[in-house]
Amino acid sequence: MKTQRVDTWVASVEDKPGGLASKLEALAAAGVNLEFIIARRAPDKPGTGVVFVTPIKGTKQTKAAEAAGFHKSNSLHTIRIEGTDKPGTGAKLTKALADAGLNLHGLSAAAIGKKFICHIALDTEEDAARAARILRKL
Repeated sequence: MKTQRVDTWVASVEDKPGGLASKLEALAAAGVNLEFIIARRAPDKPGTGVVFVTPIKGTKQTKAAEAAGFHKSNSLHTIRIEGTDKPGTGAKLTKALADAGLNLHGLSAAAIGKKFICHIALDTEEDAARAARILRKL
């Protein structure tokens, strides 16, 4: 498995047709090639939503993201894991982290063909570093 630390970028989105598209179009115009997007309504803020994306790299992409209302999350410390998809992989990853006493902030994963990609968010940079060390040993 390949494990790496990634920055997650977040922005508020208007909960209306085209709200998400306008955010993503701004990134695309700057040449951002996103590997991960998750968006949802914000139940505690009617009329708004939130979008999480990664990666955003380099000065041009960073400036475009900031101009579109994105900021690098200070509360999500994310690990990206990529590997061969096998039954039970998600259970194996989450059990190893649980056994180490790490509580997850969030997890998103998908399997495509014979590969899986998983993003695990933790609450602190220290927890993310520990998680990465644990997952590299699996």
